Amino acid sequence: MKQHSIRAHAKINLTLDVVGRREDGYHLVEMVMQSIGLHDIVTVAIETGTQDISIHTSNEQLADDKSNLCYRAAALFLQETGVPNDGIAITVRKQIPMAAGLAGGSTDAAAVLVLLDRLYETQLTQEQLCAMGLKLGADVPFCLLGGTMLAQGIGEKLTRLPDAPNPIIVLCKPPVAVSTPAIYRAIDQYEIEEHPSTEAMVRAMEQCNLQELANELNNVMQPVTAELHPEILEIREIMLDYGAVGALMSGSGPSIFAIFVDPDEAQEAYDKLKEQYPDTFMTDFSKTSLDEIE
Repeated sequence: MKQHSIRAHAKINLTLDVVGRREDGYHLVEMVMQSIGLHDIVTVAIETGTQDISIHTSNEQLADDKSNLCYRAAALFLQETGVPNDGIAITVRKQIPMAAGLAGGSTDAAAVLVLLDRLYETQLTQEQLCAMGLKLGADVPFCLLGGTMLAQGIGEKLTRLPDAPNPIIVLCKPPVAVSTPAIYRAIDQYEIEEHPSTEAMVRAMEQCNLQELANELNNVMQPVTAELHPEILEIREIMLDYGAVGALMSGSGPSIFAIFVDPDEAQEAYDKLKEQYPDTFMTDFSKTSLDEIE
């Protein structure tokens, strides 16, 4: 039996704009995506002798069956490469909250694809892995590449951006469930008052200007989701009250992240939010989405 592990990082959206809609109903987006330090640990073992794909996750709310995105990633890898199934066992130690707008499932699936490529020595190119990942979900290609990127199309057209200046991040997920399709349907009826400026965000990164980066945080979905879940804006206000230079909802929500310069202020905000919301974390930006564990 051979096995290997990877840290699979969460992502946040520094900007998120909906710029159109395809004929098939998929929305067209433009967003700046950023990997962060918060991560799951994904371990894949092969040659288990079972000729099955088994999966075990540390979060009992996640199904350990064929509906799990990691299972689907392994099945797709075998189908696309023609590698015989000599038994694959996947273990996921979860830290990233579920249904949080943080691509937790997508990053775990990306890790499975990369680990299987390494273990079976199939030598797939980045382009092949991303094409495979897109069949699993629009966020998976980003999770394969990671760092700081501009995502366009339905999220699959990726352009590498300059590394963002690295702040202290306080991240909080309230205990509410958000349906991404429902938010996309709602935004079709919503009058967007202010669109993000990708150009201004990229300029802030090029100048390594954290304050300007914080000023340009913008997610057109935030007002839509916050109408359904007012605690999103309440959490954001707490973050700003404790000294955050900027705060924003990630994806379709409900997670909110805040950028801090002062470590003491970040700690105080973390302590305050952690009292009420167990899914509160202190982290930072990451230059990669997948880190190998030797």
